[in-house]
Amino acid sequence: MKGLVCRECGKEYPAVSLHVCELCFGPLEVQYNYKEIQATLTRKKIESGPKSLWRYVDLLPIEGEPSIGLHAGFTPLVRAKNLGDELGLDTLYVKNDTVNHPTLSFKDRVVSIALTRARELGYETVACASTGNLANSVAAHAAAAKMQCYVFIPHDLEAAKVLGNLVYRPNVVEVEGNYDDVNRLCSEIAGEQRWAFVNVNIRPYYAEGSKTLAYEVVEQLDWTAPDQIVVPMASGSLLTKIWKGLNELQKLGLVTDMHTRVHGAQAEGCSPIAAAYKEGRDFFKPVKPKTIAKSLAIGNPADGYYALKAAAESGGAMDTVTDEEIVEGMTLLAQTEGIFAETAGGVTVGVLKKLAKQGIIKRGDVTVALITGNGLKTQDAVINAVGRPTRIPPSLVQFQKTFNLTPHG
Repeated sequence: MKGLVCRECGKEYPAVSLHVCELCFGPLEVQYNYKEIQATLTRKKIESGPKSLWRYVDLLPIEGEPSIGLHAGFTPLVRAKNLGDELGLDTLYVKNDTVNHPTLSFKDRVVSIALTRARELGYETVACASTGNLANSVAAHAAAAKMQCYVFIPHDLEAAKVLGNLVYRPNVVEVEGNYDDVNRLCSEIAGEQRWAFVNVNIRPYYAEGSKTLAYEVVEQLDWTAPDQIVVPMASGSLLTKIWKGLNELQKLGLVTDMHTRVHGAQAEGCSPIAAAYKEGRDFFKPVKPKTIAKSLAIGNPADGYYALKAAAESGGAMDTVTDEEIVEGMTLLAQTEGIFAETAGGVTVGVLKKLAKQGIIKRGDVTVALITGNGLKTQDAVINAVGRPTRIPPSLVQFQKTFNLTPHG
């Protein structure tokens, strides 16, 4: 890690807790000395590392040894043959972060890095603005690290995600408003308190954790970059970091032929980035979210511009799905691959289905769909779509009659 650099004007800063350029107010990101990294980093070195995202520590923004979230990452890349058969795709994979440790979403990746870096910078209190998964992860990691914690969430969050905060005993603050209102408040608090807000003042470090999804996919495909990858979008940060991670692997010679097209998926009820893509704009118009995909409900996406840029550079596309199509995507993934994803996963599968139908993703392409969170967190979204159990009395005759079975049949 060399330090921070402005994504707009290129001004460089030391690796401190800063996220906005003092010269042009552009966002900052971490920059690395790739020449130095390349001298020592090999596929063999990575493969001999821990079975977690920390096997890629040379490409992550910490200075010492990893100290928080030591088991996050390195989740399964599932060969999704059944789902592929349904969608007309011969080589489909699902990157399954529904089993990430400890809170069952990809946010465990970014938080393990953010809190490790926060501790290095001397912070004792951590905080975040969240649509749910991030708050769960910050609360869990803070509890394990014995750090003070405040999580700020919209007042209408799913009950399972609220419980997933309270159980760790952080200070949970419900804000009367949507995520964008929560985020504005947190930006103001960050200016007053010496707290590490993972997605405000230490955002540059936090965001780098998303790259590990790209690293893992390539390594799990035997060091081959996929042809296509479909990414759910909220702030747009995940998509931009997937693209950054893929390019880093090529730059370092860890992958030779990187031609991946990165596609963005959004819920129709909150799709400022996809709307800009469809209308040919390089800027987005903030919207008021109205969707069951609450984990993606960011109406004013911080990385929207950069997500559009990354998709364009990779030759990727963007599309949206309705709430009904989100539920269809969730149930299709569950019924074909046995993976129960949250609403964001329904968005990814729904858009994957559309891109395949449109011929943007072709039958023979090696395709990866990112499934970023567990369905147990958003049960309300599908409860009316899956039916009820078949109730019978404790009678063998009644059981056989109900299911039209004969003995030994």
